[in-house]
Amino acid sequence: MELKLPLNINDIEKIIPHRYPFLLVDRVIEFSDSEKIVGYKNITANEPFFVGHFPGRPLMPGVLMLEALAQLGAIFAKLSTGGAGPEDLVVLSGFEDIRFRRQVIPGDVLRMEMSNETKRSRYWKMKGVATVDGEKAVEGIWMAAIV
Repeated sequence: MELKLPLNINDIEKIIPHRYPFLLVDRVIEFSDSEKIVGYKNITANEPFFVGHFPGRPLMPGVLMLEALAQLGAIFAKLSTGGAGPEDLVVLSGFEDIRFRRQVIPGDVLRMEMSNETKRSRYWKMKGVATVDGEKAVEGIWMAAIV
């Protein structure tokens, strides 16, 4: 795949298998091969998870912020030289040192960044951070395996 930034939702769907309502990366704006990737998730009031989390006070579930960053990490592994092949699946295998710093609500734009910490064979360790208006929402370490 020829990489032409920014990647839109149609490009992203060619890279990872996730689909609505579980596709949580809307755009990729920056990519440095095997170094880092930057993308966005636009948080809208009509997200299906807001129906029950929480009525009258919608908050993006923390686990979905983690998943959004994991999906961005999967895109990173698929695009990187020597990373996952076209038919490979990149799956989340663990987290370390996760810290939630801020609530994410409708109208926010979640800016996500994943950077390579280590890569060994079919295993990746990535540092992730997501911000809203320059303020950290979540940060930590993600591990992924290519299967």
